[in-house]
Amino acid sequence: MSHSFDDQVVVPNLMRQLDMLGTAQGESGVSQTGRYFDAPDIDLSVYDNIVLCMSGGKDGIASLLQLIEMGVDMSKVELWHHDVDGREGSTLMDWAFMADYNRKLAKAFDLPLYFSWLEGGLEGEMLKENSYSRPHHIETPDGLMVLERDTKRAKPGTRLRFPQVSASLQTRWCSSSNKIDVGRRALNNQPRFNGKKVLFITGERREESSNRARYFQLEKHACDARHGRKARHIDAWRPVLGWDEARVWDILKRFGVLAPVPYRLNWNRSSCMTCVFNGPRVWATIAEYFPDRARRIAEYENQFGTTISRDRINVLQIADRARPFEITDKVALEQATKRDYTLPVFATADHPWTMPAGAFGKEGCGAS
Repeated sequence: MSHSFDDQVVVPNLMRQLDMLGTAQGESGVSQTGRYFDAPDIDLSVYDNIVLCMSGGKDGIASLLQLIEMGVDMSKVELWHHDVDGREGSTLMDWAFMADYNRKLAKAFDLPLYFSWLEGGLEGEMLKENSYSRPHHIETPDGLMVLERDTKRAKPGTRLRFPQVSASLQTRWCSSSNKIDVGRRALNNQPRFNGKKVLFITGERREESSNRARYFQLEKHACDARHGRKARHIDAWRPVLGWDEARVWDILKRFGVLAPVPYRLNWNRSSCMTCVFNGPRVWATIAEYFPDRARRIAEYENQFGTTISRDRINVLQIADRARPFEITDKVALEQATKRDYTLPVFATADHPWTMPAGAFGKEGCGAS
């Protein structure tokens, strides 16, 4: 089955540019020119713009709180959220409330929030059949940009399968097509970044996987053009890269930020609800409490003749092999069914801070 031009040309080139595996040459702690394996403290004052990618999970929130503790000028900070289901009607992958949660989170910290998405979301890209990838939609301070694809250079392609469980961004194309490439175009196509120093922040942690353990903490971003005509200086920084999970929960507790809903439902990562990296107990929990979501995924697997699991069984069959989590947080469970986020962001007398059931869990539910 032919994959698209994106898989054969764009994504491999992007992988080489971003060096997402961040493999250090030599011992841990060795830096290369312009790349630092460990850089937990940097001078934030030298940047004109600070862009924080905010999925709505604990690590992105911890990154924001760390900026505050470091005394950042908050007028420079903006949040970006990549909407993986898009805005065209798909509800296949993400949590129903996640977009609105990010709105409420940004409002709680009095920060601007800009959404971006691949038209049709992951579902639309997955259903691509002998056609081009769809445009990107980018919110900016000046309004919405719609960036069309270059059909003169690209070739039509076919997916008709879910992203597969792999560290490779070609195989696990959801991250590359719905997040990384969207962010790249958002940086490259906004003149407000030309002639400026920009810090681009993401919330990966080395503790999460062997791949992330090799990431550099500070390096030149793939969209950097500091020596070019646009003089766009962009550094990529991962402020919580060296943190363990206990430190993440500690900073949320100190600031009184309630655990996001997925963790309260026993998820140990706040990725897509129906992430292809979900383990058996997570699929069993989705089948138990959100059966329509599990059924829709299984129907697509049967339609494609290719399952998410390398065991060649669909998600309903995976769910049958495991025991679902017992969800005792009924308030969070009710919120999970709503598009509008109605719970507080900060702890209150009625909603005190508590460690969520999913903290320190080991069941898979998020890309590594």
